[in-house]
Amino acid sequence: MRTQVHTARLVHTADLDIETYHSARQMVSAAFGDEFSDTDWEHALGGMHALIWHRGAIIAHAAVVQRRLLYRGAALRCGYVEGVAVREDWRGQGLAIALLDAAEQVMRGAYQIGAIKASSDRGQQMFTLRGWLHWRGPTSVLAPTGPTRTPEADGAVFVLPIGINMDTSAGLTCDWRDGKVW
Repeated sequence: MRTQVHTARLVHTADLDIETYHSARQMVSAAFGDEFSDTDWEHALGGMHALIWHRGAIIAHAAVVQRRLLYRGAALRCGYVEGVAVREDWRGQGLAIALLDAAEQVMRGAYQIGAIKASSDRGQQMFTLRGWLHWRGPTSVLAPTGPTRTPEADGAVFVLPIGINMDTSAGLTCDWRDGKVW
């Protein structure tokens, strides 16, 4: 069992050197397997990356990218979490916690709300323990054809309000993007 304390380093996409960019992409893809597409990686670009290295290799990654979430008529500036992955041989060592510490630092400094779609029971438990709110209301996307319900995201979205109160039984709408909208 490793007893090291890990801290994630924050780097904007624009500041990733080519080697780090490709290493992060490769590690995240390996962690997710066939479930991670080029579009999924695209969603993780354009914001801040939380990265953890061990002996020159990236062993953990998360990204926070800007999105807009519509809530009760307001377009909230959202730090949306993408590409959270820990290399298989490092799982269970607290690296996801270190990644989220860094991601939440970014959110608290730059956004009105943090959000993620957490599909796994383990992920949902982790976000709940960190004080994130489990969104109970209906979800939708502002699609090119107009607002469209996203029932596949219902019950899987978690939010971290920053200085605002939110009713988690209300509707929540995300902005449009290719691939998985949540």
